[in-house]
Amino acid sequence: MKIRCNVCCHQCALEEGQTGACGARKNVRGRVTASNYGRLTALALDPIEKKPLARFHPGTSILSVGSYGCSLRCPFCQNYEIAAAREKKTGLPSDRPGPLVYPDGRSERRLDSADYSPQELCDLALELRGRGNIGIAFTYNEPLIGWEFVRDTSRLFHENGMKTVMVTNGMASKEVLGEILPYIDAMNIDLKGFTEEFYRDFLGGDLNMVKDFIAEAAQGCHVELTKLIIPGKNDSEEEMREMTAWIASLCGGRGSRIPLHVSRYFPRYKWKAPATKVETVYRLAQIARETLDYVYTGNC
Repeated sequence: MKIRCNVCCHQCALEEGQTGACGARKNVRGRVTASNYGRLTALALDPIEKKPLARFHPGTSILSVGSYGCSLRCPFCQNYEIAAAREKKTGLPSDRPGPLVYPDGRSERRLDSADYSPQELCDLALELRGRGNIGIAFTYNEPLIGWEFVRDTSRLFHENGMKTVMVTNGMASKEVLGEILPYIDAMNIDLKGFTEEFYRDFLGGDLNMVKDFIAEAAQGCHVELTKLIIPGKNDSEEEMREMTAWIASLCGGRGSRIPLHVSRYFPRYKWKAPATKVETVYRLAQIARETLDYVYTGNC
């Protein structure tokens, strides 16, 4: 019997043992579970500014963890090795994890991973306090597709007096957001463009779902937004003005205080267009400053 996953806009209907479009949610014995729960492909102690978060505990560090899979299909993905990774089919029962592989041209390459429990990560984070660590950041791949691990780990971190951060594309249902928001202190959310066509045809996503997520999250925790500028795709002055006007309208008209990071694209993964001109990033950032109080440029 098919079971529907309600995490993102794809609403995948999954047969027993089948994995959804994100590559990390699977029907196991009639229940949709996160096959990437606690399965980490990346772990580092990063400056908080690298998330990027400019106005949340600046000058500190944060234990940053990533898993695999993503709900979008950005052709310019900066972390495609883990975002596009999948469990290789082995013929084992559906609840037995298989090796991780990611596409590399016409072949597949194996991806290393390690299993961590929420308690193990909490213990590690506490050990790193002496190096400036304030908590944990769920980042690198899309953490929302494994929201159960985010919730369980964040709750434990709060019990131990540490901060929790999520770096996300924001494409998830309000039900999922409601599960994690009480335990999240800050988010950086990608607002990758501001037209439904861009999200639907270029990214395989849903702009309205992302906007609803941002509006709700900004009411419950510290939120900063990032827009990666792709030449010829989302780089018009008109779009920037429309987007920043919408941001300013959030939080009962107090959204102008939400920081925006305007970032420069470089060729990566399947998208080989030349890098965004630095002057384009600066020009669009200046337009954003007409409406927003805190605008930062990145990758310039």
